[in-house]
Amino acid sequence: MSSRRNPGSQSSLREANRARIVDAITHHGALTQVELAAVTGLSPASVSNIVKEQAAAGVLQTAPTSRSGRRAVQVTLARELGLVVGLHVSNRHLRVALADAGHQVLAERMLPLARDHRADSELDRVMLLIQDMVESVGAGLTEVLAVGVGLAAPVDPRTGIIATRGLLRGWDGVPVAQELEARLHRPVFVDNEANLGALGEYRMGAARGIRQAAYLRVSHGVGAGLIVDGRVYRGSSGKAGEIGHLTLDEEGLVCRCGNRGCLETLVGASALAARFPAVHGEVRLRDILLRAEAGEARARRVIADAGRHLGIALAGLSNLVDPHRIVVGGELAEAGEILLSPLRHALERSTLATQSGVPDVVKGQLGERAEVLGAVLFAIDGAQISAGRPGEPERSLLVGPAPDILPGISVFVPEDTADIAADRGGLAS
Repeated sequence: MSSRRNPGSQSSLREANRARIVDAITHHGALTQVELAAVTGLSPASVSNIVKEQAAAGVLQTAPTSRSGRRAVQVTLARELGLVVGLHVSNRHLRVALADAGHQVLAERMLPLARDHRADSELDRVMLLIQDMVESVGAGLTEVLAVGVGLAAPVDPRTGIIATRGLLRGWDGVPVAQELEARLHRPVFVDNEANLGALGEYRMGAARGIRQAAYLRVSHGVGAGLIVDGRVYRGSSGKAGEIGHLTLDEEGLVCRCGNRGCLETLVGASALAARFPAVHGEVRLRDILLRAEAGEARARRVIADAGRHLGIALAGLSNLVDPHRIVVGGELAEAGEILLSPLRHALERSTLATQSGVPDVVKGQLGERAEVLGAVLFAIDGAQISAGRPGEPERSLLVGPAPDILPGISVFVPEDTADIAADRGGLAS
């Protein structure tokens, strides 16, 4: 009766359903029509009709595929919608990925950084690199919808500026988004690298479908990204998850943050390298990993001790935020069970016991690309793509901050990750 009295209600509902389909594809990447129905709660017939309509409007594109031996239709955002860029600036490396709106990486570059690199010179280099990458795929900068940036330091979400000075020297006080926007004339969104690593693993990797999770990045520095109720949790000033600067030894070494005895002084790359005599120049983390893989006892012991320290720190984090799964990433994670086995043991020994046990601890699936892929997703979220209406072939693009998980869309675990158990806690989105 209400729909008859208000004819506009049906069109409003259909428009909301169009947005629901496009939002689901933006969030999850490629999905089949059956999976779209499961994600959105719409009927298969409604999904099929909306997908055909949005494909004709140039918003979506379809392709034949198969699931469990059955033919299916895979749906992605149309590549013609535009491009996005993900940028990860760590302490010693810079990685850039160029992708389309359907999450497909088209080009990727990694460059080393000097020990005391500065924002001005590196942003100039990033501008030239992005221009070159865009041209390499036959496109122009005007086709870039947005750029996502991950920095190796906590970023204040209110200002986009590094929240704690001294953690990424040469970048302190720099409004990175504004500086890069002035060079590229494209929208730029900035966050902490561990937050973007967590976003990448939650959307695409080892934490997929887990609404309460923590991502631990262990490389030159140590940081964590927190997924709370399906969203990246940043805290009031962007410092949430800075586990590397948790004090473990009040009489320990002075950390680069200015405090004493931080976790990073025990397990960071410089701390591990200091345990080896530099006979043939600087010892790098990669050298330690190769020695451990070759069976060297000293290297294996140093990595195992790092795992033990990390486990103790993660026990505190576990007692505070209660994640269901902890994903370990960063370069040191390449040590595998040499690191993870003592980490789990220390975590089990020090965390508060519950009937459900301790959090799962797994190695990340995205490796060293977790942060740059998270930056790509962050850019796609920032460039909010809306559904097209019938008769309007031009899609609509809204630029602005987007939620980490779209309201009203249930977490969906595709068949290839069905072995990942659904989270046991948290509010429904």
